[in-house]
Amino acid sequence: MNSQTVSPASPILNSQGNLTRSTITIKDTTPVEKPIAIAEPATISPAPQKSAQTVAAEELEPAIVYDPEAIAQQYRRRPFLILRRCLTIIWPSLIFALSLWWDRRFGKINQNQQKRAIQLKQLLTNLGPAYIKIGQALSSRPDLVPPLYLEELTHLQDQLPPFPNEVAYRFIEEELGAPPQEIYAELSPQPLAAASLGQVYKGKLKTGETVAVKVQRPDLQQKIALDLYIMRGLAAYAKKTFKYLRSDLVAILDEFGTRIFEEMDYIQEGKNAERFEELYGNIPDLYIPRIYWDYTRRRVLTMEWIVGTKLTNLEAMQKQGIDASHLIEVGVQCSLRQLLEHGFFHADPHPGNLLASPEGKLVYLDFGMMSEVKRQQRYGLIEAVVHLVNRDFEGLGQDYIKLEFLTPDTDLTPIIPAFAAVFNDALSATVAEMNFKSITDQLSALMYEFPFRVPAYYALIIRSLVTLEGIAINIDPNFKVLSKAYPYVAKRLLTDSAPELRASLQDLLFKEGDFRWNRLENLIRNARNSPDFDLNQTLNQTVDFLYSERGAFIRKKLVNEIVNSLDLFGRKTWDNLTFTFRQTFGLTVNQVPPTTEETPKSLEHIQQIWAILQETPGFDQMEMISIITKFLLKPETQQMGQQVIGGLTQRTLARLIRELLIEEKALPKPEVTYRQDDTPPRLALPKNVLMSP
Repeated sequence: MNSQTVSPASPILNSQGNLTRSTITIKDTTPVEKPIAIAEPATISPAPQKSAQTVAAEELEPAIVYDPEAIAQQYRRRPFLILRRCLTIIWPSLIFALSLWWDRRFGKINQNQQKRAIQLKQLLTNLGPAYIKIGQALSSRPDLVPPLYLEELTHLQDQLPPFPNEVAYRFIEEELGAPPQEIYAELSPQPLAAASLGQVYKGKLKTGETVAVKVQRPDLQQKIALDLYIMRGLAAYAKKTFKYLRSDLVAILDEFGTRIFEEMDYIQEGKNAERFEELYGNIPDLYIPRIYWDYTRRRVLTMEWIVGTKLTNLEAMQKQGIDASHLIEVGVQCSLRQLLEHGFFHADPHPGNLLASPEGKLVYLDFGMMSEVKRQQRYGLIEAVVHLVNRDFEGLGQDYIKLEFLTPDTDLTPIIPAFAAVFNDALSATVAEMNFKSITDQLSALMYEFPFRVPAYYALIIRSLVTLEGIAINIDPNFKVLSKAYPYVAKRLLTDSAPELRASLQDLLFKEGDFRWNRLENLIRNARNSPDFDLNQTLNQTVDFLYSERGAFIRKKLVNEIVNSLDLFGRKTWDNLTFTFRQTFGLTVNQVPPTTEETPKSLEHIQQIWAILQETPGFDQMEMISIITKFLLKPETQQMGQQVIGGLTQRTLARLIRELLIEEKALPKPEVTYRQDDTPPRLALPKNVLMSP
């Protein structure tokens, strides 16, 4: 194969599109060979100096978008091509399946496991990009895949067979307008990594920066489109034939097809990287490589060269003194912001796309496969977590309707008890002990029994979270994603002024009119563990919300809580004073000091919350005084004080009326006597009762 016989891939469809990705992991494995010849400075042609906006405006190559109908029209007229591809997929897959059966039948599973793992890796490699991605997803699940298979499947991330240099150089020349030796000051003679969509070279710009140059594989679009067409046909057949499959498999596949087509536009990938940096670059110990736009086009991407270690290489990280667990926590915090705050998330965080830099930072690579979570879906996910923790299964059922797992006309009556049966075991543990995979597994069992359907957007979210948890489990088998996620959720509940979350906060803190102080304590205790928790901002926002129109319900409940506590405290104090007074002056007293049935806990909880606040990073006593002053000067505070006084007065008067006018002392029981004859008995009253003549 050479540059004369291989032509660059051309788009199937010419239309406007966006989003991309590449699957190349860049590693510092510089080859021994010398770089390609470097031209003398006088002969080096300047690279095209164009901004990203100029590139997009000129539309050097029309963007590629996934259009299943257009793809179907193209391949529907080519049945023999479809048949040949199906045989290419089915025949080697069947042989591999028979090999596994043979090993199981004759007890040779352990003996042949290494051999089968290599065969599986080779099978997925030969089947092409769509199947390689399946292997990449499995490579991050040590809890699902045996270790030998896991080791082989990790090679699918960046160690696939490369395509010839002549083809890559031709693409560079066609995209950037000049041969590689005239554009780059230096370029490695062989690709240093190759994955499903392209391969990467290590280079150096004329200005001295070391860069990674990613070049797309030839004929990529046609291969992926053909596989997607076949898979979509199988999904449509399964949806029609197997009635128990309520999820829209076609929609899920179309979502996957949209994302993988978007990966084939490196300009959009560069834009994705810059947007990712803008949204999440402020997270401590997170790093996103720089994109060099003057050397980037649809099939060629030039980005900052990253020296790093895969998160799955624990031995190498330990030698460098890198805390792998900390980097996983950074990844969890970044994922939470992606899914629940901004909605723009990395949909393919396999181990090849997450590196540990020598400085101990988590580096994200490969921004081709990105996706969006809508605002309503983001808040719906947070509400679902709150209702799950709160054991509010009726509210959880409504959340699943909002999240499009259930249709609005679904009868929740049988589903709510099923939620309780499934989740009560998981919730018997603390939030810190919950396992994301165990909850999703139990939920999956529910979906077979009831009319659940998996929305297309959710499939990518689950893939992202499950992959991240798989990497975490590889580093620390006891790692719990939810234990790291709940502080962020608690922080959002306390700081986000969105109506949806304020309603969730109300559900969490109030039950049947009673304020649950322990929930507030737990929220504050968890929220302070969130890296970006700002105590003063939270307190100011809390005061502002408390006195807003939407906070009226909390003010009312706080007034009731204060009245109850003060009334209880006052009654207990009065009874104790009365007892002491009578005992001192020798008056009749009860045998034991008077007690009330309840002891007011509000003051105790307030003291505990104050102690938690004092231990929270960023606590400033002077700032607290300023907030309290602001609180006391509010007109609403004076109104609340009047309501408290009014409530106490009403209760005191009601008690006096009840004790003085209604509750009279019971008279002694009358004595009843009978005459010896049959005359009716007469009533004999006590002697101390005056009788009228």
